Order: sequence, then structure tokens, then C-alpha cells
Amino acid sequence: MKKKEIVDRAGWLARLNRKEKMLYAMYSSVTDCIVTDPAVMVVPVDDHMVHRGDGVFESFKCLNGNIYNLRAHLERLQHSCAAIEIPCKHALEEIEQVVIQTVRAGNQPNALVRLLISRGCGTMGVNPYDCADPEWYVVVYELPEHDTPTLPEGATLGISKIAVKPGIFATVKTCNYLPNILMKKEAIDLGLDFTVSIDEKRNIAEGAVENIGIVTRGHELVMPPPDRVLAGTTAQRTMILAEKLIETRALVNVEYRPVTMGMLRAAVEIHMYGTTTNITPVISLDGVPVGDGKVGPVATALFELLKEDMVPDSSRLTKVF
Repeated sequence: MKKKEIVDRAGWLARLNRKEKMLYAMYSSVTDCIVTDPAVMVVPVDDHMVHRGDGVFESFKCLNGNIYNLRAHLERLQHSCAAIEIPCKHALEEIEQVVIQTVRAGNQPNALVRLLISRGCGTMGVNPYDCADPEWYVVVYELPEHDTPTLPEGATLGISKIAVKPGIFATVKTCNYLPNILMKKEAIDLGLDFTVSIDEKRNIAEGAVENIGIVTRGHELVMPPPDRVLAGTTAQRTMILAEKLIETRALVNVEYRPVTMGMLRAAVEIHMYGTTTNITPVISLDGVPVGDGKVGPVATALFELLKEDMVPDSSRLTKVF
């Protein structure tokens, strides 16, 4: 085998992959500045988040120059830090301002944002007390199909064979996403859009990066309670907005309660909720049509309510541009 060349810093940077990457801007507390060159958007290899998954994160989006539901994401990030005992030494208002500045530096009014907090750098070992101070990063990147104004036509769903996350790992948004990655791989390998995990009691849990909800034959919107799943910000907001459908009698009840396999298979509508698409109706479960095999009226109504929640004068938006 050919002997590998040893290079200096300039030689290393010259060889980094400079192909077009949809990365717009990055803030790193390691350097305490923002960069817009994707070739140098890096995290130290001795960051505990890199080699141990020891960190937490949030993903959210900027739409038409406004970040949607930012405060809810920051509050969940704070909860995640507390749950795994990573000191969050910055006020949420300060983090919010850095996020805004980084998105603005990316100069893209439609983008996704990833905010990560790690235990820190300084060790390749497992001992968290060997880390220096926590580090945090903001990455602004491409939002696919941000201009799609219509509800997705419908997705396919299967039951996952990947074990549901136990305890705190299910309810905290940590950087250890191997089960989620395997679920996404599973869905692709099966030719499906999503798979959903089940817990020890054979109740429905969640998708790879999505929450799930059903509409029963009795016109109830039901989601699994957030004690065995990650409490998704989009799903939570949907449950609040869904109360309006009770007023119009499209629904009779909106509730968190266990969703059994029987309930899932008997549902007239199944929805997947997530940051990028908001709501995706499922029209097929394990190859069997859900309801009449078409996008249901509740999914359509919820999609419109979420769109209205993102208009420029909405209280859920944080202005960037």
C-alpha cells in the first residue's frame, strides 16, 4: 500500500472536500465566531459529542425569514441539558441571538437550523468529568422543498423491528441517534416512507424522527403520551391547534393516551408529525389502506392550521430578516 503523506494545516485544508454542500453558516463556541465556508465547518474530534454521542440538540426551520417555534425548541434543549447534566451556561436569550445571527449570516430566508450542545472537548475517553467546559454549535443548512405549499399526497408506514428506546433515552433529544438511523435505513430497505416502533406493551411509540397520531372511528385525535417518546414540538403544537377542530365538530376529542396495535390498524387516519413537513398523512399501513386509502379531512385541516400558525404576524415566529 502506498505510504500516506503527512501534510501541514494548509495542505489539510486544501484537501478537504469542497464539493457543493448545502451548508450556509456555522457558529462554534470553540472559536466564538461564525463561518460561511463549509470546508471549515468542523467539530473537534475530541468533542465528547463526536466520539461518545454525549450531547443534545434541536432542529428547527426558518421560513420566509422567520424562525418557527424557536422558544419551544430552546426550552426543550434546556430540559435535555438538565436531564443528562450538561451545564447550560448561557441564557436562552443569548442562545437565541446567536441563532438569529448565524441564520442571518447564511443569507437564506428558508433554511433548517441545527443547534447542538456537547459535554465538551479534551478527552477521547468515556469519563464525562474529564471534559472541559460544554461547547455549542449552530449549523444552518438547506431546507428541502421549502416552497411546497400543498399537503403531501400520502405516505406508507410499517411496524419497526428496532427496539424502542428505554427510559431517558426516549424522552431526551440526545446526539445518540443510532436507533433512529437504523429505523430510517429499515424503512428505505423495505421500500416504505416510515416505520414506527412499539414498546414492551405493544403500544405504538414513534418514527425515526417523527411523532405519530391517529384519528379513530369515533373522531378522536390520539397521540402516544410523551413518557416513552420524544415530545415533538410540531406534534405538541398540532394537539393545541386541533382543539379548533372540536369547535367545528371535525373532532370530538384530542388526547394523549396509549395507542395499541389494534387502534392503529383500525384508525381512519394516521399522521406523522415532524419539523420539515409538519404533517404527513399515511395512506397505507403494512400494505393495507388506511381508511379509504386517501388523505383524510383531519390531516387536511391540521395542515392548514399549521400553515396559518406560520404567517408573518404569528406570535410563534422569530424575525431574522
